[in-house]
Amino acid sequence: MLRLIQRGMGLKWWRQLWAKSSLRLLPPSYAVPDQKGSYSSHAKKESTSFVTNIFNGHLAPENVFPFPSVLSPEQAQALQAMVDPCTRFFQEVNDPAANEELETIQEETLAGLKDMGCFGLQVPEELGGIGLTNTQYARMVEVVGMHDLGVGIALGAHQSIGFKGILLFGTKSQKEKYLPKLATGEVHAAFCLTEPSSGSDAASIQTTAELSPCERYYTLNGGKIWISNGGTAEIFTVFAKTRVKDVTTGEEKDKISAFIVERAFKGVTSGPPEQKMGIKCSNTAEVHFDGVQVPAENLLGGLGRGFQVAMHILNNGRFGMASALAGTMRGVLRKAVEHAANRRQFGSALSRFGAIQEKLARMAMLLYVTEAMAYVLSANMDMKVPDYRLEAAISKIFASEAAWTVTDEAIQILGGMGYMKETGVEKVLRDLRIFRIFEGTNDILRLFVALGGMKHAGEELQRLQKSLSNPVGKVEALCKEIVMRAKRQEGQPTDSLVYSPSTF
Repeated sequence: MLRLIQRGMGLKWWRQLWAKSSLRLLPPSYAVPDQKGSYSSHAKKESTSFVTNIFNGHLAPENVFPFPSVLSPEQAQALQAMVDPCTRFFQEVNDPAANEELETIQEETLAGLKDMGCFGLQVPEELGGIGLTNTQYARMVEVVGMHDLGVGIALGAHQSIGFKGILLFGTKSQKEKYLPKLATGEVHAAFCLTEPSSGSDAASIQTTAELSPCERYYTLNGGKIWISNGGTAEIFTVFAKTRVKDVTTGEEKDKISAFIVERAFKGVTSGPPEQKMGIKCSNTAEVHFDGVQVPAENLLGGLGRGFQVAMHILNNGRFGMASALAGTMRGVLRKAVEHAANRRQFGSALSRFGAIQEKLARMAMLLYVTEAMAYVLSANMDMKVPDYRLEAAISKIFASEAAWTVTDEAIQILGGMGYMKETGVEKVLRDLRIFRIFEGTNDILRLFVALGGMKHAGEELQRLQKSLSNPVGKVEALCKEIVMRAKRQEGQPTDSLVYSPSTF
């Protein structure tokens, strides 16, 4: 039996730990943040995003400086009490090489993950989960990322995106019906968006859902590809085109809607596991829907709002990727440092050579920045900062590319040993390659950041233009803008500016 279970450190133990009021964890937030800026023409004029404001030449440091801290000492202590046994579990029980060889997660590992509650880290306690905040979740994900990215993808596909839509948009009855089974790992979840003809262009999906004449169910037809957990999941968040009538004009249009679909519904099938370059223990498969009757009450987030649901899920789940990859970089850097300290060439340890020192220094720098970025983002989410979509995209881009660089350099430091399976670093490099592709390719996310930031700046300029075209009665607004621009020119912060007539 598992060593951790023998120590009595199961789900029951976790709950007893924070049942004491002094160690209770902060309740997670399931409110959908205001992320409309990229998906709607009705974006808010003001933004709390540090990155978004940079595009307008406006420094808004309140959510970044000083480095945000959202855990009390007691809560941090409780979190560490979870991290330590989880780390031991991955060191003593999980076998990454065996998982890869089997192309599935070993039963012993799955049993231990279920026992520790790892399938429902952010599900509320009253629904059978652990109820972690985003910062606490990020720390646990970092542990997993340090030891086995394949297991990390299986867990992330399940809860970061698989059932995240139910957490964010589900009705009370939907949450009560599905989340308890998902939180315990009794059933797994998957996120079904990508299709043969729609990858980065998510809005071009061809899967359809047609409402029945009795309006009791939707008939779902179509197929999805490259779905993580696609062959093992029992619950799917599926996106499909639906006919939506405009209440004003009466015109019908195709709009994307989201649905909760069970494998038990007749007509749901999946293909064989895909043969992949890396993350081999994470099941990836096609999922097909042939005349599947989905109850109308399984509509998620409202009719025609599926695209917004999908984008919210991806934005909300993206923060965990940076923390997971920070863990990966930490593990790889440790191996590189140990090798450099113990391997001797030309009469000296490798660590004595300037070229090796420079590599290690740069690797440590990339790890430091990635980890800092991950925890600023998760803290902002816990602080209910309403707009973090650009920060989330940047963290995914930077972390995935930094982790690749760090791992590649680690192999270079280890030399021939790094190329061998024995050290496990070549596996990490293969596992990492997908992170620059899935959940929004880095190329598309770069466009997303640029266009999102410029859109906000354009709206600000448009508002100023309206004030200039009709200055009567808008003297105060114009004066405020003049003072703000003058301060920016001098390098002074403008976030706390309060206009006063005495300014002039």
